[in-house]
Amino acid sequence: MSITTPLALLGRSFLAMLAAVGRVSIFTGNAVSHLFRPPFYPREFFLALINIGWLSLPVVGLTALFTGGALALQIYAGGSRFQAESVVPSIVAIGMVRELGPVLGGLMVAARVASSIAAEIGTMKVTEQIDALVTLSTNPMKYLTMPRLLAATLSVPVLVAVGDSIGIFGGYLVGVTRLGFNPATYMDNTVDYLEFWDVASGLVKGAVFGFIVALMGCYHGMNSGRGAQGVGRATKAAVVSASVLILASNFILTEAFFTT
Repeated sequence: MSITTPLALLGRSFLAMLAAVGRVSIFTGNAVSHLFRPPFYPREFFLALINIGWLSLPVVGLTALFTGGALALQIYAGGSRFQAESVVPSIVAIGMVRELGPVLGGLMVAARVASSIAAEIGTMKVTEQIDALVTLSTNPMKYLTMPRLLAATLSVPVLVAVGDSIGIFGGYLVGVTRLGFNPATYMDNTVDYLEFWDVASGLVKGAVFGFIVALMGCYHGMNSGRGAQGVGRATKAAVVSASVLILASNFILTEAFFTT
């Protein structure tokens, strides 16, 4: 084996990554440009809103409920080492609205919605339904991608807000029933230490995560390979890429919002 072979493999991998980033960037620019140009499809938008927002509420709510309860237990166990058990309400609230609510909500939506969108659009491509749309003078980007992007960007912040409330309530239940906190004191500490930007930053993250989820689902669905294996690979790639981008963008947004 030539000594340059590893370098060649590394170079090919790097070029392939750059090509993938370029394709996603072009797709993103094309999709965003269609958000503001007619025609619009309100029926598709409201169907996507129900599928992405309303039908994702149970999984997001249950995730937030158990996360808030577990977070309260963990903070209490750690704080007891330093006689700081009283910080449980404030840390649970801040942790939920800043990080855990948006990130876990985004990941749950990615697992449910990105896979669904990629499978749906990928199946349409395999069965030539997208070609039929083009034949009928319907732009697939506007008919399939734009409503889902808009619906996800608008609905995921609402899911995050509901998840934050449920997660704080989960911490409240554990704190009052298991850890011996006074209910009124727990709620006072929760409200007193929360600031507007704590909540607003989480909602901004939710909008970004929703956009990422829909974008990855649509991109991988539109670029799905032929056959059942191609749709399966597109579905898997949509969930993985959406999850990784959510975690990466969360770090970038946290750095931008809370680093002075």
